[in-house]
Amino acid sequence: MTSSPAVDADPQTWNGEGLDRTSPNRNLVPISLDQDPEGRLRLAGCGLSDLARRFGTPLYVLDEATLRATCRAYRGALERHYPAPSLALYASKANSSLAISAVVAEEGLGLDAVSAGELLTALEGGMPPERIVLHGNNKSAEEIALALQHGVTVVVDNWRDLELLAELCRGRTEAVPLMLRFTPGIECHTHEYIRTGHLDSKFGFDPDQLEPVLKHLAGCRWASLQGLHAHIGSQIFEIEPHRDLAGVLADALALARDLGHPCGDLNVGGGLGIRYTIADDPPSIDTWVAAVATAMVEACRSRGLALPRLLCEPGRSLIGTAGVTLYQIGSRKPVPGYSTYVSVDGGMSDNPRPITYGSLYTAVLADRPDAAPVERVTLAGKHCESGDVLLRDLPLPESRPGDVLVVFATGAYNASMASNYNRIPRPATVMVHDGRSELVQRRQRPDELLRYDVLPERLRSVG
Repeated sequence: MTSSPAVDADPQTWNGEGLDRTSPNRNLVPISLDQDPEGRLRLAGCGLSDLARRFGTPLYVLDEATLRATCRAYRGALERHYPAPSLALYASKANSSLAISAVVAEEGLGLDAVSAGELLTALEGGMPPERIVLHGNNKSAEEIALALQHGVTVVVDNWRDLELLAELCRGRTEAVPLMLRFTPGIECHTHEYIRTGHLDSKFGFDPDQLEPVLKHLAGCRWASLQGLHAHIGSQIFEIEPHRDLAGVLADALALARDLGHPCGDLNVGGGLGIRYTIADDPPSIDTWVAAVATAMVEACRSRGLALPRLLCEPGRSLIGTAGVTLYQIGSRKPVPGYSTYVSVDGGMSDNPRPITYGSLYTAVLADRPDAAPVERVTLAGKHCESGDVLLRDLPLPESRPGDVLVVFATGAYNASMASNYNRIPRPATVMVHDGRSELVQRRQRPDELLRYDVLPERLRSVG
């Protein structure tokens, strides 16, 4: 590929050269992305503008090869760097579907779910229940019952979880597998909405509650505490907080074992960031796993603890760069002295991250990714919100209505956070592999949005 020489240094500019294509999570783009002889972008041998014409836009496109590569990167790194059993669990909140669950299950990973919907999707997608954990800070009785029915490990987040479990397990002769989540009190540099390890968090027991809850569980015949869990946040580039976490978890493990719990698992959560622009510089999967594994070994051995099974929960770093979103360019509004607005046929309903977190992305024209930019535009969505902007100051060549725009690294927290704002249907998702494109989530139709509306009889004659 060639890059546009005029703007190589711009953090929002396409740059096909100089990326480490051997390490999927360091890329801005999926590993299967290339260009046809005319310079048009292809993903897994499928022309992106062809996919847009065939399936419509906005369109989520997932590269199966990248997803499998990152799964294998986590498995391989854990096997290389940790001298005891280990398991990576896909944090399915990043992007949940039957097809994704099936691929992750085939690759030997587990999965974490936070709702009945995510849990059922995992089970129907072929994920073995013994490789699933159920998270959540306000689980319903129905969600916990579903987990118990299928033999899924429940991650206890608070006293209410324990109350519900005690009610549901009344009369049960077989102990249920549990993990215990607590806040480790570790701060890291990321958006405040996605920090979870600091003390002022809605997730997990406070550290000073750890001993009382462990003593309580020791008296619950229906409970079998399998392990401990702590998580420090999301989209993190720092390594040191993860090293600190190992010591905190090892101390908690020592306490749990002293109180009679045969804890065999320690779950460090996830949080490894990805590249959204070429200015981002996250550690590789291997670097992250090596640091976490080494720290855990040192922490346990210094405390005389037998090594636990090491669990982690990657989400964004597993699937983020596997996805791109295709849009069709529509209207254009120059505002002299300010900006030129170029609008696309999607926006905050299919990607709420920019308006929610101020997130940045990289975008190019599907059929002219290497064309020299002639202007900087504000890429606007079609929703009735002034803040519905996907990218600001985006360098683009001359664009026309109907051009297909590609936004990279949208595999995580785009489809899963999508909405029907303005009653706009959710996009379709296509998975591509070896020149094949398969629909894995169909596009909603406008009339389907009325399915759950109920019009009272007394209003039927209005008008």
